[in-house]
Amino acid sequence: MSPTPTGAPAPKKSVGRLSRLVRESTALVWESARRSFAALTALQLVGAGLTALQVLATQWVLTGILDVARTGAADVVLPVAVLALLTAITAATGSLQGSLSRFVGESVTRTMWRRVLDVSTGVGLRQFEDSTFFDRLDRVRSSALTRPFQVTNGVISCIGALATSIGLVATLYSLSPLLLPLILISGIPVMLTSRQESRLEYRFNVAQTQRARLRTYLLLLLTGRDEAKEVRAFGLSRNLRARLDALYGRYLHELGAHLRRRGGFNLIGQLTAALVLGGTLLVLVWLIAGGGLSVAAAGAALVAVRMLATQVQALSGGVQTIFESGLFLDDLHEFMTLAPRVPELEVHGDPIDFDEIVARDVRFTYPGRVEAALDGVSVRIGRGEVVALVGENGSGKTTLAKVLAGLFPADHGAVTWDGVPVTDLPPGAVRASTAVIFQDFVRYALDAETNIALGRPDDTPDQASVRAAASAADIDGALSALPAGYETPLTRVFEGGHDLSGGQWQRVAIARAFYRDAPLVVLDEPSAALDPRAEDELFSSLRRTLQGRAALIISHRFSTVRNADRIYVLDHGRVAEHGSHDELMTLDGSYAELFRLQAAAYLPDAER
Repeated sequence: MSPTPTGAPAPKKSVGRLSRLVRESTALVWESARRSFAALTALQLVGAGLTALQVLATQWVLTGILDVARTGAADVVLPVAVLALLTAITAATGSLQGSLSRFVGESVTRTMWRRVLDVSTGVGLRQFEDSTFFDRLDRVRSSALTRPFQVTNGVISCIGALATSIGLVATLYSLSPLLLPLILISGIPVMLTSRQESRLEYRFNVAQTQRARLRTYLLLLLTGRDEAKEVRAFGLSRNLRARLDALYGRYLHELGAHLRRRGGFNLIGQLTAALVLGGTLLVLVWLIAGGGLSVAAAGAALVAVRMLATQVQALSGGVQTIFESGLFLDDLHEFMTLAPRVPELEVHGDPIDFDEIVARDVRFTYPGRVEAALDGVSVRIGRGEVVALVGENGSGKTTLAKVLAGLFPADHGAVTWDGVPVTDLPPGAVRASTAVIFQDFVRYALDAETNIALGRPDDTPDQASVRAAASAADIDGALSALPAGYETPLTRVFEGGHDLSGGQWQRVAIARAFYRDAPLVVLDEPSAALDPRAEDELFSSLRRTLQGRAALIISHRFSTVRNADRIYVLDHGRVAEHGSHDELMTLDGSYAELFRLQAAAYLPDAER
């Protein structure tokens, strides 16, 4: 058995787990759509009864046909009519079962998605820096769309096949008890080999997790709207398609080998079952020849044998489906253990009206990394202050902002709000008190009002406050001029939508932060897409807009940060120096050097 990939639970081998999987699967279906599932189960029982009645009706018809010379054709009319009616009712019942099965399957999918989202939206942001977490999330995310429906069908198939088999067994027993053991034995080989097929399928899917994610990513690059311009500008399509074709070629090669192995096990099981079934038919011939069965009873028995063999196969298939999907459900259970008792992203309580936020000796290391992104960092943010973080790329600015905003927990050191460690504050209180707009903010494909109102997603949008926030970010005029004003979708993907320029989008994101009305506003490169005039207007009015709230600004533009109350210069995860612009220029350290380098591009006689 090949080693289990990292992050995947090892398949368990005990036969007893099958009953647990059936119970868990049935409980899942019952939780998702109990009325429909109950109706579906009732229809399965009705179908089982109809199948048994069809066998008896077949015997009745055969008896009438064999006696037609003696009794006349009139005596055949009623049994034929009954058999035809039973056939029609069975077909109608099957169609209704299909519709109910589809509804139940979709209901189960929703329940599964709810469970997945409980984890994916509840875990901390740090988990999304871990590739092992992504492997688990990818497997669960892809299975959540298909496996629940398969589990549902497996449970329903087992219920229907078992109920029908019981009816056929009773009917066949009345015809010839000797045939029953042979029919039931025929299902054992298929059940054993199908279990091996399930293990192969699970291991194959686990091994393909990361490569499947890469294929999906390449498809996004080749078909995505935002990526289309760069793909064409650089002529990337040939290169990316070659990579995709190579990945698909490898996948199909491995898939072919996997399917051949599965097919081998299936062939062994089916051939063994066919041999047993052939022996059963030979016994049936022997009974007829020996006078143990009448011709009519033999005909009915033949129909019952074929039906029962089909139901045994269906029962085996249902068990295989549950077992195979159960391996993925085990994966889901492992994933569910990641859910915290209190969701990380849950925000409750009122914002903290702080006087001072202090980080002391903070250290933070990303999962899978050895070198710390933050190493002994100490900063302070006072009420109403504008504090800036500057430094070269990779110096730890954005990481520090995430720690201060409560998105990352510090590995060492402490962050306090008015002297209270964030670990002692109510869960989510820090995030409720912080409005964060990162450089790679999300451009929601929703209307303009919603894009801003998502700053307070649990509140009913306040149109006056939305427009006030838009005015503060100097985007109200552009949004009001859209075809449907603030109700215009900010995307061309949907009908009636309208896209914005990069600078306009950045203003919408800033308006979202203002609308949140939190005591701490974190702006990561807030002027990256703004022209110099717009940048100057934004920051000249920033203190007025904040109205006593504190701001933490990350920027590479020193014209943006020079008026900050305090500037922290980060270098390789440490605070190299801090102070006001004038103090840092007097210190003549790394800040002064970077400032002069940037200013020299505009003013030859820059401040020295």
